[in-house]
Amino acid sequence: MKTLRESLAVLCLALTVTTSVGFAQKAPVMTTSFDKNTYWLTKNYRPRDFDPIRMGNSNRLEQLLRAGKLYLSLQDAIALTLENNIDIEIQRYGPELARIDYARAEAGGQIRGVTTNVTAGANSATNLVSGGFGTNSGGQGAGGGANSGSNTGTVFTVTGSAIPNLDPVWSSSYFHNKQSSPQTNSFAIGTSALVTSADVFNTSVQKQFLSGTTATLAYGSNNISSNSPNNDLNPFTRNNVQLQLNQRLLQGFGRAVNNRNIRVAKNNLKVSDLTFKLQVITTVSSTINLYWDLVSFNQDVAVKQKAVDLAQKLFEDNKKQVEIGTLAPIEIVRAEAEVARTQQDLTVSQTQLLQQEAIIKNALSRNGIASPAVADARIIPTDQIRVPATEEVSQVKDLIEEAISKRPELEQTKINITNTKIGIAGSKSALLPSLDATASFTNNGLAGGINTLAAPGGRLRVVDPFFLGNYGTALGQLVRRNFPDYAVGFNLNVPIRNRAAQADYANDTLRLRQQELQEVRQINSIRLELTNAVIGLQQARARHESAVKSRRLQEQTLEAEQKKYALGSSTIFLVIQAQRDLATAQGVEVTALANYSRARNTLDVSTGRLLEVNSVNLEEASKGVVAKAPSQIP
Repeated sequence: MKTLRESLAVLCLALTVTTSVGFAQKAPVMTTSFDKNTYWLTKNYRPRDFDPIRMGNSNRLEQLLRAGKLYLSLQDAIALTLENNIDIEIQRYGPELARIDYARAEAGGQIRGVTTNVTAGANSATNLVSGGFGTNSGGQGAGGGANSGSNTGTVFTVTGSAIPNLDPVWSSSYFHNKQSSPQTNSFAIGTSALVTSADVFNTSVQKQFLSGTTATLAYGSNNISSNSPNNDLNPFTRNNVQLQLNQRLLQGFGRAVNNRNIRVAKNNLKVSDLTFKLQVITTVSSTINLYWDLVSFNQDVAVKQKAVDLAQKLFEDNKKQVEIGTLAPIEIVRAEAEVARTQQDLTVSQTQLLQQEAIIKNALSRNGIASPAVADARIIPTDQIRVPATEEVSQVKDLIEEAISKRPELEQTKINITNTKIGIAGSKSALLPSLDATASFTNNGLAGGINTLAAPGGRLRVVDPFFLGNYGTALGQLVRRNFPDYAVGFNLNVPIRNRAAQADYANDTLRLRQQELQEVRQINSIRLELTNAVIGLQQARARHESAVKSRRLQEQTLEAEQKKYALGSSTIFLVIQAQRDLATAQGVEVTALANYSRARNTLDVSTGRLLEVNSVNLEEASKGVVAKAPSQIP
């Protein structure tokens, strides 16, 4: 008993010291060698520390700022998106959450699942008055906000046979009690009031395995003393050690059933990586559209400024002719009205450009336009939209095959189908009756001292010397297995109607059928999307060529009308009309160029080659650091 109490005291002291050391490590103090040696005792019972969120922008943004202007190429815009965009930063936690969920599954815990939500990128500013640009799918319009995409996450719900707890569990208990029991028959006990004092200590270790096996090793020790004169030993120690094995034979049998959460969580690691890739594709695609729209907005401002210049020049020329008497004064009013109208169009275009710049700044910066240096800077795009002389587009059939092999959302669907099939194994196992085979092996020990109380009737106590001794004597009996017990058996549990298990299996099977049909629908949608993307690119190119031709013809028309007006064979109304037609044609050309860039971007997204075309490295995107240096500022 004394040895037991000393051991418990040492154990409690060790736990107290290591726990206090663990809390002390949170303070900025020197770590001693004792801390390092005992850290392993408490590390599994302390919360893990995580870095706070990052709100600072990358240095690239400051390197591109010069004299209140942000010189931005398309590659710099993409790099800033990978480094600073909050939507991508949020999605960076996804793979880490999946890894944590995998660790939970390896412990036998219920997995919490991963999300496949993808946030759509920001929309461009309000459409141009001269015809308008296309807008991104999703988002909140001119405000540049973003909504969740159509891909939604599903938390994996475990049905079927129970998952074993794969982490070993140690439990221990100690009780000291004293009981006083009045007796109705003192002959058997030897006294009319039995007083018993007991120290009870139990400890056990249990481990479950993927095979459906549960092993429990338990040790118990009772140290008892009483006032009964009939006991030959008093006080005495009774202890035992038991190994108990339980094997599931029907329901819950085998690794294929019990490791299904681990396999699903491992697949979810890939799902999380694909979700991050899809978020990068979505955000980079949005940034590309925003950038080319910014270029088009700048071109539209230039078009509107030319219209103002033409109207102003006409007004000045008419004013001079009125002064020398060769033109009626009313023509000044008409020319001045045209100046006012073109100036209004210019103002609208300029404000749209400012809106677009604000949206891009918000997408490329962690703190949006909170920084005065960023908020006040004007963005100068250094790249221009170029339409190649010939369009190199593969056959639609080849593009569809490429998209099916590269599109991350389709691969996610396939993994989800695999996960559902894995889960069905658990539901199928739950249909079986529960049959468990059990076996236990117990060793017993007993030792104590001769009872010093006088035996009833004055008889002499005859005690087997084998049982005389202390705690160590009882332990020796356990080791030598002097008093073994054996037990084997089985436990059968048969549900009569088994409706819950039948419903779970039917539910999982029907959901699998739904997912298989959704995969077919997704492939059909990709085929249609690719076909429309190719047609859309062809249309955008044709419209741009037509717009260029129309603008050139309108330039020639205006030039001819101005010459006729100078010779007196035309009117100011026709000149103004020709100027308006030219401005409209120039605006249509700008819109057609923007729509071409969007059509090209849409085709890259549809084929799954957007990251490849724009040299986006997923490893750099996951770290939030792009190795390529910022472009040289012109």
